[in-house]
Amino acid sequence: MKYYIISGEASGDLHASNLMKGLKRNDEQAQFRGWGGDMMREAGCEIVRHYKDTAIMGFLTVLKNLGKIKENIRLCCKDITEWQPDVLILVDYAGFNLRVAKFAKSAGFTVFYYISPKLWAWNTGRVKKIKKYVDRMYVIFPFEKEFYQKYNYPVDYEGNPLVDAIALRPHQAERFSEFITCYQLPDKPIIALLAGSRSQELKHVLPKMLCMTRHFPDYQFIIAGAPSMTEEDYEPYLKGMNVPVIYGQTYRLLKQSRAALVTSGTATLETAILKTPQVVCYSGEGGAFSYLLFKLFVKVRYISLVNLIMGQEVVKELLMQQLNEKNIKKELQQILPEGPVRQKMLKNYEELNRRLGEPGASERFARQIVKDLRFILGKK
Repeated sequence: MKYYIISGEASGDLHASNLMKGLKRNDEQAQFRGWGGDMMREAGCEIVRHYKDTAIMGFLTVLKNLGKIKENIRLCCKDITEWQPDVLILVDYAGFNLRVAKFAKSAGFTVFYYISPKLWAWNTGRVKKIKKYVDRMYVIFPFEKEFYQKYNYPVDYEGNPLVDAIALRPHQAERFSEFITCYQLPDKPIIALLAGSRSQELKHVLPKMLCMTRHFPDYQFIIAGAPSMTEEDYEPYLKGMNVPVIYGQTYRLLKQSRAALVTSGTATLETAILKTPQVVCYSGEGGAFSYLLFKLFVKVRYISLVNLIMGQEVVKELLMQQLNEKNIKKELQQILPEGPVRQKMLKNYEELNRRLGEPGASERFARQIVKDLRFILGKK
């Protein structure tokens, strides 16, 4: 069968690639085409557009790029029509994917959604679009089943694919001494900086993270290089600083880090699964205006996946105007040494991992998707 997959960021690329591997095991005739990244390409997908050329975030940035977004949607819909897939699989990326879903459904294509948009966070009205345009929804957080039940829309939950990705990572038994020797690093504890995979995130978050270098001289700071970024992207922020960037080894880096500063998103959950204490850092352009919009539209108490899944503040979230040098320093001072704050966070991480369940989610989702697709195609 022919699968057209659309992901719009690094995490979606990762999950889509693992799903593809499961789809190939359950459908020997599987063919893939879509929008995504290097990991999808490596898994066998013909990439039409790389997510680094399409990723746009932030209230104001989206408004400035409406023309570009509309053109990308037009090109995507045209390509779907020409390729004629058996199913369109959308991966998160709501602003783009829901518009494509509307077109695809009206054109007679079967539409599946893998990894629900965060409708529970804001714009719950989009549930109506999901019910209208999406044939099957596959969610990766247990609380999402309860959310959709309120709208009488059944969804499938088979676990969280991040557990798979982390369980299968290389260098699991690596020692700290081996890691620093490999990258020629000094023998000092590490604070990892995960500043996001978009240029807007680097601009608004990374400089504030880097301020910590002068407050913690006994630690070394290392940036986890995003796959969509290059040295040129980081260079403007690192002038005169001895802060290395390590690409493609985020899990390895996190496992060897004493703590991490993490931009909100999938990375907060990855950091928790790997049991590294963290501070969540989120900011954006627009200052007080953006903060007002944020408070007005966001419907949930927390923005990090860790706190959302646990239903309590497990990790500290420094959002918008709260993300400043004084607050970041204070929170790092709480979690770096052995003490009650660090130990409580690590204990909550244990419960979080229990709730996420065992590895194998990607395979279970793939098996269910193939089963559902064959059923639907059989009825047509």
